[in-house]
Formats: sequence, C-alpha cells, structure tokens
Amino acid sequence: MPDVRTEEMVLNMGPQHPSTHGVFRAELVTDGEIVTAVRPHVGYLHRCFEKHAENLSYTGVIPFTDRLDYLASMNQNFGFVLAVEKMLGLEVPERADYIRVIMAELNRMASHLMMVGHMGTDAGAITPILYGFRDREYILDLFEEVSGARLLYNYYRVGGVIADLTPKFVEKTRKFLDYIGPMIDDFDQLLSYNKIFLGRTVGVGILPPEVAINYAVTGPNLRGSGVNWDLRRDEPYSIYPKLSFDVIVGKEGPGVVGDSWNRYWVRVQEIRESAKIVRQALDGLPEGEFIRAPKNVRPPKGADLYHRTETPRGELGYYIISDGTPTPFRVKVRSPGFVHISAIPAFCTNIMVADLVMSMGTLDFVMGEVDR
Repeated sequence: MPDVRTEEMVLNMGPQHPSTHGVFRAELVTDGEIVTAVRPHVGYLHRCFEKHAENLSYTGVIPFTDRLDYLASMNQNFGFVLAVEKMLGLEVPERADYIRVIMAELNRMASHLMMVGHMGTDAGAITPILYGFRDREYILDLFEEVSGARLLYNYYRVGGVIADLTPKFVEKTRKFLDYIGPMIDDFDQLLSYNKIFLGRTVGVGILPPEVAINYAVTGPNLRGSGVNWDLRRDEPYSIYPKLSFDVIVGKEGPGVVGDSWNRYWVRVQEIRESAKIVRQALDGLPEGEFIRAPKNVRPPKGADLYHRTETPRGELGYYIISDGTPTPFRVKVRSPGFVHISAIPAFCTNIMVADLVMSMGTLDFVMGEVDR
C-alpha cells in the first residue's frame, strides 16, 4: 500500500466571543481532528487598567476593578479595598466585614452558575445555561437592591461598603438560599452524571497536580487537580476564620483527578459551600455601622504591599506602591485567568478540537481580567 502523507494545518479559534469564552484567540496546529500544538493570543480586550490606576484616587480605582472580572465584580472590589486598608492599617466595622463576605460569596455563586451552565452549552446542551441564567437573576436582584446595579456594582469602599443592607435583604437572601439547594440538585441530575456529558469531560484535558502547581494555577482549577488549597482557609482574611466550610477538591470517581469533569464538579459543589457561608454570615450579622471611612486615603510614602484573595477564578492579587499622594504610584494585578491561559499548551495538546473547547471552557477565564 502507498504511504499516506498527512500535513499539519494551522487554524485560528477565536477571537469571536462565543467560540472561546471571550475575545481570546487560540492558534491551533492540527493533524486532522487532533490538536498537536496550541498557542494562546491575548490582548484583544486590553483597557489599560494599571495605567489608569496611576491617575486616579484610591477610591476612584474601585469602579475600574469592577470591570476586570465582570462576572464577579464584588470579589474584585473586595481584594482591592482589603489591600488598601492593610496599607493604611485600617480596621473596618464588624458589620461591614460580614456584609462584604455575604456579597463576595453570592457573587461566587453567580459566577459558578454561569460556568456550569456554559459547560452544558459546550457539550451541546441548551437547558443548563437557561437554568444558570434563571438562578443568577435572583442574585442580581439582591445586588441591585443594595447597590442599584446588576453587573458592575462599585459597592465596596475603603473602610466598609457604600450602603447598608435594605430592611428586606436578609429575608430575600434566606429565601434564595432555601431555593438554590434543590436547584443545584437539579443540575447534578441533569448534567453532572449524564452519559453524554461524562463522555465529553471524563479523562479530557487532564491537568496533573504537578503541572498545575508549576504553572501557578489557583482556585477551582487547582483544586480540580486534587490540590487542597484555598486562601479563605489557608491565608484567611476578613471573617472567614469564623466560618465553617469545606474546601472541595477533585476526586477519582466518574472523572479522573485533574480532568474537565472534576473542574466542573468542583464549581458545582462550591455553590453549595458558598450558600453555607452566606447562611452563617446572615446568622451572625451584627448591628452597627457599615463604614468607617478615613479622612484621607493616603498610605505612607514608600509603602508597598501585595495582597491576595480567593475569587471564583482563583488567586487575585493586588500589588500597590504608594508615593504618599492620594493617587497610587503603581497598581499591579495578578490575574488568575492570565495564568490559566498560559497553562493551556501544557495540557491541551494531542486531543481533538472538540475536546479542546471543553478543556478551555472548564478553565473559566474572563478576558477583562486577563487583558486588564
């Protein structure tokens, strides 16, 4: 028989939004349907956040943090104000601490609902994303009640939060928590153990723990690889030391530790854990003031600090340098999404093009944060 000669082809996946979960381009080298190499290309959503921060007051930077990870704006606000407060040596009122954690965990739930819904879409199912959008709307209603916004909230402030909870907020949040538990059970029944979904995710896009650690992968993606690490527990901040919750890690079962199914499954279970945290915070919510704003937000000259928090995407870090003025000299953002995209070539090769879509989808990156 004559030798069959194959030739590799270079294809661009993206940067159209729906195909790659944001304006992200993956340059693929393919041999038929097999991806032999991937080269990520970012920068299509660059908005000069770090340069803007050099020309704004510390408070003026907060609305720009909203626009980093626009699916988890509360978490972005949270990390920045904590960093500035640490530079100032400022303690916030206890009630403000509780409110911040409630908002951050509700936003984690909203973000994960989007991710697990989109996982269904990547596998060819429409119903899960409709469930995700439906249940996320309840959380956005709560955010609108306290901040007036449904996506970019500008709610946190140095010293606390901009407004107290409304009289009915606690009651509405408790009703939502009672509602969401059975809905997550529905997700599990509909998608998690569905035969087609298992076929598309189990053993696909395996990110071994040693590779994840070497690439500085964090958050649910790291825990999906079986690494038991969560900043809320291991480098606790705010009121997290007072709260009881489980750190979910990937497991052998239907999936293989580090595969696409485990990265999906970790987020499903984290929605349950966030609901548990919010319920505890509501039970312990103290009375008192919701903000203790300093007269001047002006850290000492020469002060610099790196502070990291656990966002739905992973470890978000802010490195801030002060020159003694009301404007930061430098703000550097450590984006978990940027790190995760850099790891794609390490574990998304020698798989089919369709499996590449699933593998990248489970990384759950947001390009506003990646490009900054």
